[in-house]
Amino acid sequence: MFARERQESIVRLVNDEGRVAVAALAKRFDVTEDCIRKDLKTLAEKGLLRRVYGGAMTVDTKQERNIRKRVTTHATEKREIARRAFDLIEDNEVIFLDTSTTNLALAQLIAESPLRITVVSNMIDILQVLGTNDGIMTVGTGGTINIDQNAFLGAFALNFLEPIRFDRAFIGALGVDTGSGEVLTFELEDGLVKQLAIKNSTRSYLMVDSHKFGAPGSFAFAKIEDFDAVVTNEAPTEVDRFLRQHQVDRV
Repeated sequence: MFARERQESIVRLVNDEGRVAVAALAKRFDVTEDCIRKDLKTLAEKGLLRRVYGGAMTVDTKQERNIRKRVTTHATEKREIARRAFDLIEDNEVIFLDTSTTNLALAQLIAESPLRITVVSNMIDILQVLGTNDGIMTVGTGGTINIDQNAFLGAFALNFLEPIRFDRAFIGALGVDTGSGEVLTFELEDGLVKQLAIKNSTRSYLMVDSHKFGAPGSFAFAKIEDFDAVVTNEAPTEVDRFLRQHQVDRV
């Protein structure tokens, strides 16, 4: 296959899948990873894709702000991450689930389980799911409702959370800057809730699928090192390398 044909195929893959990895492309086209990186550089210069950590994404990388519209995005990966996170939880713990579609998948597993725990959340969907299990003490923060997040945010939510100490906090994000190591979200007030939950928790976990590494955001609420571990799905080698460089465990 000539370089031009390979590059046209790469563009089609990116547009179809949203994101591609260097290693996977090298294996698919039976060329070296350096060759693929040169292809991606050429295509990025032409404005046909956007290079990110370990691969490339579509040029249109605007993320959906409405959380309910994100539920079905990468749903398989979210269920995998939720199962891994669920195995960390023990009876009699107090945990926090923030506004995250991956945490919603975790809440569904908790609601179907025999666990006896207390769950605090500011996400209304999570509260509704957990309310179906009498064995789970479900606590909502209250606060100002953010329509896009379908969650309680603002000063009231922060004041409610301030005195609570959690055994574990599971925190979602819209992106991880693989250059700076910053963890990102869109909403300032959402980020403030996440920051407080991390501070108040004995153990905190970042809940992100592999597509979030290199994805954009507007507000940096933490550094990757602030988490005890990252709960993610099977990810490209570059993601594992990134986590090792920052000395963060992966679940």
